[in-house]
Parts: sequence; structure tokens; C-alpha cells
Amino acid sequence: MSSAAPKRVAVFGGTGFVGSAVCERLVKKGYAVTGVSRRGVNPKPGDENLDQVNWVKGDATDANTVKSVVKDADAVVHAVGLLFDVNSGLANLNTIVSGSGSLPDDDSTYDRITRQTMFNIVDAIEGKLSLPSFGKKEKFPLCFVSAAEAGWPDVTGGPFIEEKLAPEWLKGYLGAKRTVEERMTSSTKIRAAIYRPSLIWDWTKFDVLPVIPVFNIANAVGVPFVDKTVRVETLADAIVQGIVDDEVEGVQRYMQMEKLAAKA
Repeated sequence: MSSAAPKRVAVFGGTGFVGSAVCERLVKKGYAVTGVSRRGVNPKPGDENLDQVNWVKGDATDANTVKSVVKDADAVVHAVGLLFDVNSGLANLNTIVSGSGSLPDDDSTYDRITRQTMFNIVDAIEGKLSLPSFGKKEKFPLCFVSAAEAGWPDVTGGPFIEEKLAPEWLKGYLGAKRTVEERMTSSTKIRAAIYRPSLIWDWTKFDVLPVIPVFNIANAVGVPFVDKTVRVETLADAIVQGIVDDEVEGVQRYMQMEKLAAKA
């Protein structure tokens, strides 16, 4: 456990399905939380926890916007999500599958929304920690919501599934996630906690509820390229624990997330 736990946390994508759950839990634990999104408004007005978040309207693809937020943060969470980008041909489905029901802009590609936003965050953190005033400090906690399928190259059958069966949009989605993971882990200044959930759900996510048993049964019988689904509460608790505990680093699959959430 860190001897100097972060006190100020910035959550990019704070109004989203995962981001808002993280913000809520951070507030409960006494953190000063800044939630950043294109809308910059509380997604649940009247919620006693989310009402305490400093909601900021900002575009994380803009490096200066990111710098202005990161400079005052002790830890950062990247929960900016986009399942179908504008090149997928399925962008309109985001209103159904997105936890916040948002539609992508005309320039919302996986490269911009996933890679560029996180590269801006990493650059801002490294630049901040390079200033003489910071001296030698512990690694900066940075949590990233990736995807279970980003680990396909490392599991039996995964490479075949991706190469032969995965649609092009999914390959682009996973490529952006992996590029971010590599950038995070290559930094000597960052403690990278990489969360790889498969389907993320709660009881309000009617779009995925029917397929949850399919994923869980496949995982239970040992299909190596299918991970057990993850409740949003579990993921959010695991992310908070990843900020608190300086031993949390690297890839966190569903089994690690469940263990971390139990400690939160």
C-alpha cells in the first residue's frame, strides 16, 4: 500500500457507464474527483456522490485540455469508451451499447478516441513529473480500461479467432487498445494498471443481459479465448483499488478484478 495515497483523481470519460461508477466510489472514499467528458455535466443530477464531482467539459483529444487537468491530479483513470467508431459502419449502435447512450462525432475513430486521448494523458503525466519541483517520486498511478480480447495473442485459439473470424472493426478496436497498453508500460514514470474486462454489465444493461450466460458458460467449461463477464461495480471497485494500492500494476483480468474489488 502506498505511503502517500493519491488525494486528487481525474477520471476521463467520467460521465460514462464505467467512469461514473468510478467517480462515485472515489467520492465515497474521500477523494477530490474531477470528471472530464465532452458534456461535462453530472450524468445523474441529485446523486449525493456524483454531485460532489468537479465536472469539466473538455475534449481529451486536445493535449492542452488534458495537461490542464492532469497538472492538478495525483492519479488518472482513462474510461473513455467507444465500441463502434465512425469507420465501423455501426456507429449508430452506440446509442444502444453505450452506457451513456452517446453518439460519436464525425472524427471519432479508434485512433483518436482511444490512442490519442491516452497518449495525451501519458505525455501530460511524464511532462509534469519531469519538472524539477516534483523531484523523485513514486510512479504515477494510471488506470486504463482495455478489453479482454486485447489478450487474444497470448491464449490458445485467440490468434486464429482474431485473424480469421473477427470483423475489421474489432481488429481496429483491439489494435488501438494494445497500442495504448504498450505506451503505458513503456513509461518509467507511470504505474500502469490495465483492466481487461470482457462484457461489462449491470442489471440495467438490457442489450447484453441475454448473452452474459453464453460468455460465462464458455469460460466455465474452459474456452480459453472467452473471459467471464464483469459487473460494472466490480470493475469500478477494482479500479479504485488500483489507485490506492501501489502493488497493482500490469494487466488485470476478471479474476484479478474480482480479488481487487473484494478489498475495496
